[in-house]
Amino acid sequence: MAYSEPVGTERDPMQLNIALRKPRILLAASGSVAAMKFGHLCHCFSEWAEVKAVATRAALHFIDRTSLPKDVILYTDEDEWSSWSKIGDGVLHIELRRWADIMVIAPLSANTLAKVAGGLCDNLLTCIVRAWDYSKPLFIAPAMNTFMWTNPFTERHLITVDELGISLIPPVSKRLACGDYGNGAMAEPSLIYSTVRLFLESRAQPSGSNVR
Repeated sequence: MAYSEPVGTERDPMQLNIALRKPRILLAASGSVAAMKFGHLCHCFSEWAEVKAVATRAALHFIDRTSLPKDVILYTDEDEWSSWSKIGDGVLHIELRRWADIMVIAPLSANTLAKVAGGLCDNLLTCIVRAWDYSKPLFIAPAMNTFMWTNPFTERHLITVDELGISLIPPVSKRLACGDYGNGAMAEPSLIYSTVRLFLESRAQPSGSNVR
């Protein structure tokens, strides 16, 4: 027997949105060598979802813009200022917040993690996070040197962002760009993609549903 939703069952906005259209994924990169994989990450998501991208000035040092899917717009700090000239104009970080169903920051550098934990908002990426609607999911995939990852500040910052409801995709152990071997490398784009997709698809199912 096919599943039919009980009368009176409430569905949250994400359930309704994904039932009617593709998910809207806002991908963001901060200043880490792992940003070299950002193009691959965008390709993973763009095959399944609508994607918009954000990069900090430091992240642009590692991102090959030609590696991004042609239909993915990459927004930078300059776009935040150039898109506004007078009262009544749209504010980019608010517009992106409204557009997205979910935000994924990958890679998340130690510096940007500290900014997010401290509530700082001095660029487009951190303004989006500061203005984020936490009824919508936000995932982070940190990338940093092992000693940065094990630094006591990192643990404090992770506790703070967890209290905000931000979900962690943990780093992995491997040979790092600095030559060290240890934990702190960003999870592979394929793992980030599958984690987020499984989360969204499970959340899109009506609560208490049973397929018979």
